[in-house]
Amino acid sequence: MSSNLYGIPGDFDVVVIGGGPAGATLSALLSERGRRVLVLDRERFPRYHIGESLIPGFMRPMEELKLLDRLEQRGFEKKHGGTLVWGAQKIPWGFSFIEGGPYSYSYHVRRADLDSLILDRSRELGTHVIEEATVKEAIEEDGRIVGVRYTIRGSEEVQEARAALVVDASGQARVLGRKLTNVNWHEDMRNVAVWTYFDNAARLPGDEYTNILIEGLEGGWFWGIPIDKGTMSVGYVTASAAAAAADDSLEDLFRTQLARSSQLKELLRDARQSSGFRSARDWSYTCDRFYGPGWALVGDAAAFVDPLFSTGVALATLAGSALSKIVDKVLEHPEIEEAALERYATAYRAFFDEIRTFVGKFYDRTKYKEFYWEQAQTIVDPNRERDPREDFVTLVSGLSGRHPLFNISVDDLIAERAATAPVGA
Repeated sequence: MSSNLYGIPGDFDVVVIGGGPAGATLSALLSERGRRVLVLDRERFPRYHIGESLIPGFMRPMEELKLLDRLEQRGFEKKHGGTLVWGAQKIPWGFSFIEGGPYSYSYHVRRADLDSLILDRSRELGTHVIEEATVKEAIEEDGRIVGVRYTIRGSEEVQEARAALVVDASGQARVLGRKLTNVNWHEDMRNVAVWTYFDNAARLPGDEYTNILIEGLEGGWFWGIPIDKGTMSVGYVTASAAAAAADDSLEDLFRTQLARSSQLKELLRDARQSSGFRSARDWSYTCDRFYGPGWALVGDAAAFVDPLFSTGVALATLAGSALSKIVDKVLEHPEIEEAALERYATAYRAFFDEIRTFVGKFYDRTKYKEFYWEQAQTIVDPNRERDPREDFVTLVSGLSGRHPLFNISVDDLIAERAATAPVGA
């Protein structure tokens, strides 16, 4: 096996672009199965990232990674449910995760700490990780991606890493996906978000103490995430077109809309802003392809949905887990690659579309909570075997256990190829 001047091998089973939750989960589970994996990330961890409130679906891959105890030990704020000011009635209503599946809570986190925790676990399991590495281009031979070229911060020398498969887990940077696919923006969710942090924020009362607060207003909605020690992440989301047409800056729009809120402004009455503003635009999209010869997309590099229900990290890690099982089989049976990756792409896209469809319906704030419950039931429980409220919690928890994404099998593909292989092959 060749090696570069940094002592890192040049040949791998899998190269993963990006060490965030999707890439770290994928690489860790592949390394645990004995695969040779390289992760390249352009940042040095810990690094800032938005997406601090998690749903219980995230706990499934963390259990696979044997990280549940460490999450507990890190003292992240537990999240037991959500409180909403949403719909035709402007009164708060809520839900508890205990109603929706095997995990009764998740966490609110500082993403810098969480992402480092998962990536460090990948290192423990044998993954080669290079931080501050910028992928310059994919290496293509005969129409197949066979590796990448990259540089390390402080050096102009271009390094090569070759692999049987390259996975783009680079998030919204879409390092490979930007060149190999087209992105389809969800026009009904072309939004802009502006957010900041407050210290000395109050909490919701009683059993809602650790709930995320989602408060809808006429022109958009706020999130309020209690991270720790009185610190709250507060963001405002509105349509990009509305923000562009407004006379105010995003920061002034945030302040104006906050003053119009009911629940949130009370929680922030004695709080003080403790950081500057950040913003992001055009969050909801899907790439038209999730794989090709020698490559695949996972996490935000493949698709991202509006942050209304905090699904980003759960979707990324669940997809990373599912893809790790597929890739492991593909490495052993290269002849099934296209068919196996198609199954992954189909299941991942369907899971993503369920959430996107529901979020789109939820954005209609003229309805009552029972309407939203029934819409969730239509998606995850069309036979109406459970109570609609339970189906709503199951959906927003990311725990629809019957979904094909959680149960992809390619054993039949392996058996089929074996049965048609020439005798003695």
